[in-house]
Amino acid sequence: MTRISSGKDVSALKVNEMIEVTVEDLSHQGEGIAKVNGYPLFIPGALPGDQLQISITQLKKNFGLGRIIRILKASADRVDPLCDKFGQCGGCQTMGLSYDAQLRFKEKRVRDSLLRIGHIKTLVLPVLGMQDPWYYRNKTQLPIGWHHGSLSIGFYQQASHQIVDTNRCYIQHPVMDAVRQIVRDYLNEYQVPIYDEKSGKGLVRHLVVKTGFASKQVMVIVVINGMKLPQQDMLISRLSKEIPGLVSVVLNHNKQKTNVIMGRENTVIFGDAYLTDQLHHLTFRISPHAFFQVNPEQTEVLYSKVIECADLTGIETVLDLYCGIGTISLLLAQKAGKVIGIETVEAAVKDARANAELNGIFNVSFMAGMVENVMPQLAEPDQKPDVIVADPPRKGCDESVLRAMIKMNPIQIVYVSCNPATLARDLRILEDGGYRTKEVQPVDMFPHSAHVETVVLLVKE
Repeated sequence: MTRISSGKDVSALKVNEMIEVTVEDLSHQGEGIAKVNGYPLFIPGALPGDQLQISITQLKKNFGLGRIIRILKASADRVDPLCDKFGQCGGCQTMGLSYDAQLRFKEKRVRDSLLRIGHIKTLVLPVLGMQDPWYYRNKTQLPIGWHHGSLSIGFYQQASHQIVDTNRCYIQHPVMDAVRQIVRDYLNEYQVPIYDEKSGKGLVRHLVVKTGFASKQVMVIVVINGMKLPQQDMLISRLSKEIPGLVSVVLNHNKQKTNVIMGRENTVIFGDAYLTDQLHHLTFRISPHAFFQVNPEQTEVLYSKVIECADLTGIETVLDLYCGIGTISLLLAQKAGKVIGIETVEAAVKDARANAELNGIFNVSFMAGMVENVMPQLAEPDQKPDVIVADPPRKGCDESVLRAMIKMNPIQIVYVSCNPATLARDLRILEDGGYRTKEVQPVDMFPHSAHVETVVLLVKE
């Protein structure tokens, strides 16, 4: 075994070699990072401050991978994970890290990304975390498959499509565990064919469960490679008897040989085509494909920050990009003169319009179309919104969207991001276009994972 020192020659490292290292940082995926003369080794399950004996599993040009053989001295921030599947299941990456340390890591991740990628040196406020960071998710997506002859319903291993079978999850609403057990029993009892992603054959692919934390309503979606489930009335009967608040059971039809979880078509086999939930005293209709933030408690915190940054007086015109089912749009409309929401998914736009009517809010309109196509067209007639709010997917905004935002010349831009790297890239373009990053507020929407949400206020120089 080799003890790493400053004189260790990186080129002398070998696969399967055992070495001793001290972990310095975490990667954006929550892996520990140790360095040998500047050469990074990524180690799953390792934490900053750990002194470890590791085995090198891969060596590449710019980085290597390792696995823990023995913890020689544990990090002061290391805690016993609550879940016995931690380390196997890819759902949580940082459950072995104390919650205070998780928040510090996320703050550092945002700050480092802004500086390294965007060359933006600004104050990053402490992360707004949860008092009780457990059982917070209102949606779960569980792949279903066979493993060593047994039915598996759980989560994928990290960077793998190997399903880790689970019966309990400590970050999901408990009703989801009850639904999973009913579906497991049904699939076993009636020998329902399970989809095999390699061959493309079989029927049942995924189980998706949505629940309203305020409304207590539950929607169950079974994703199938076909049109109907065998003995589906028996499944409906069990779910309706044993799941309080069940309002919808849906078959989602996905016949494509793809890793995309849900297909485009749905068939409602029980109840309604949607569930409803409340947020900031507004009611929202949520359909099977609709995006709704998965952590209701922290969504209130996140959106309160968006409203604060928008600083509306009641006369402004606001553009809400990537508006989904209209959550932010409707909240802003209560304080703005007019709000225009733009969203790619037509089903979400339909929900957004229904949600506006449901809440009696009429100073808002919604456009269906790809934001990167719509925004340059809106910028041509010299649209002059006072405020633009953008909440893009992980890939961030297309450059054409950012250029259109700059051309529209709003007083301020509120950017909501779930990816610090693409956030930093996009802020650089906006700053070069005449805006200044005034405030950066991370919010912990996903405890025990490496993900972090961030609200940024940019003002016109």
